[in-house]
Amino acid sequence: MIMRKYFISAAMSVLLAMGFTACDTETDEKPGGTAIEKMCGYWDVQSDAVDENGEVVFEDPFEDGVVSVYTYNTADNSSTKMWIDDRGGKNIGNHNFKFLADINYAAGTFSAVEVVYHDGQYKLEVPGTATISNGKIVENGGLNLHGKPWDTIEFDISFSDDPYPAAYGYHHYHVYGQRHTGFTE
Repeated sequence: MIMRKYFISAAMSVLLAMGFTACDTETDEKPGGTAIEKMCGYWDVQSDAVDENGEVVFEDPFEDGVVSVYTYNTADNSSTKMWIDDRGGKNIGNHNFKFLADINYAAGTFSAVEVVYHDGQYKLEVPGTATISNGKIVENGGLNLHGKPWDTIEFDISFSDDPYPAAYGYHHYHVYGQRHTGFTE
């Protein structure tokens, strides 16, 4: 009985000591987001083929419907660059792409001028370039079907190796959509 009392007392002392050392609240790590947190996201977008003035020539020219585009920070957490990536899924302008774009975080704008793009799944024999203009992400820029605000994205994109604009009389693709919510609209 005395031995059991000492054993329980020793076990309680060990557990109490572990409790004090396991709850160290003095750390250098602070939770938080990235330098461009509000511009990062998973977007449900559509695209139209448009002329030089932005007038629609063909709605959804490749009949892709809604496609996914991802925007995310760089490995070095740059505040002036972000990745734009379709992750090899359905694509815009019949192209799969991934490339870095320049951003102005305060204004929510982005652009890219003749950047070499990678097509995700496949190795391009001759890499093409992509150009983005008029890119913007607007926090609470639209309303869903239930009247609740959501973030919107919009940009114009063209590809140097795209044969379709010249063949079908348009200039580039206008891409527009909203942040993915996971809910069916």
